[in-house]
Amino acid sequence: MIRVAIADDQQLIRAGFRSLLEAEPDLEIVGEAGTGSEAVALVTATKPDVVLMDIRMPDGDGLWATEQLVANPDLAGTHIVIVTTFELDEYVARAIRAGASGFLVKDTEPSEFIRAVHVVAAGDALLSPGVTKRLLERVSGQLRDAPDVSQLQLITEREREVLALVGQGLTNEEIGRELFLSPLTAKTHVSRIMSKLGARDRVQLVVLAYETGLVRPGE
Repeated sequence: MIRVAIADDQQLIRAGFRSLLEAEPDLEIVGEAGTGSEAVALVTATKPDVVLMDIRMPDGDGLWATEQLVANPDLAGTHIVIVTTFELDEYVARAIRAGASGFLVKDTEPSEFIRAVHVVAAGDALLSPGVTKRLLERVSGQLRDAPDVSQLQLITEREREVLALVGQGLTNEEIGRELFLSPLTAKTHVSRIMSKLGARDRVQLVVLAYETGLVRPGE
């Protein structure tokens, strides 16, 4: 059973999310929150697998709440999805840096919305690497003024090649074709890079590819 918490200041939206998700036999709603502080309290108490987090809420917005929750080691198994629109560029970089596992727009098709919850619960990044890359290109100036290459010393040359391709939006299968590796070997490299660099998920790897200068906007 996948346990889900919903945080949104609009009761109608919360009710819509609950109705949609509760229709699935393997999804359980553990609670709802209407403010950022309520979201932090709810998630801390219930430790859900997935949190659907709105950005604009009173008493601590969704980004503040995400930062608080990600910083809590007891919630390492909780994955946060920011529910927003792509127009909110000023929030995207902060949300990714805060540790969000992905993004959903509120008019997402129901089937895709349900799929997204399952994807995040499994520990995968919600957005495809390509979509994440496009988002980061729009806000890359907010990530870091100058590349920080120090973290690259923690990984091998081959792993740097893999990280660069992750940052360019390639899937494991595409990375394998590019580097003449099997998809499983590519996946193993990605997992090792995440472990060495302390990345929560693939979204964080894309961020690191930009921050270290392996990928630059427009590449």
